Amino acid sequence: MRVEQIAVFLENKSGRLAEITRVLAENNINIRALSVADTADFGILRLIVDKVDLAKDVLRKGGFTVGKTNVVAVEVPDRTGGLASVLEVVTEAEINVEYMYAFVNKSGSDAVLIFRFEEMDKAIDVLQEKGFTLLTGAQICSL
Repeated sequence: MRVEQIAVFLENKSGRLAEITRVLAENNINIRALSVADTADFGILRLIVDKVDLAKDVLRKGGFTVGKTNVVAVEVPDRTGGLASVLEVVTEAEINVEYMYAFVNKSGSDAVLIFRFEEMDKAIDVLQEKGFTLLTGAQICSL
């Protein structure tokens, strides 16, 4: 249950994020989730989109450095302790979280937690054994 995510490396200067979103919009690519992390010199934009390969191609043609990685999407109830319940399970299994971000489609419904784990297969197995719902990329795009 892995989800493909693209990562775009961008210079930390005005307009670069707008340029990326313009390129995606012009190519009818829908962003379903995103996260931006930055340093003084550059940023990393992580995206889950509905057309991963097309997004990679058009962004590369636009001069951006783009990579593709796999993440795990965990659906939890949008309530206090949802994230804590997932982190408790992976902590007990001694699985390191490299990074994560989250989104809520509709308040009061479910939240989707996007994780990059150090040991992806182990994390998937442990989360499924504990009864967590893992989503596919198609399921995220249909939300």
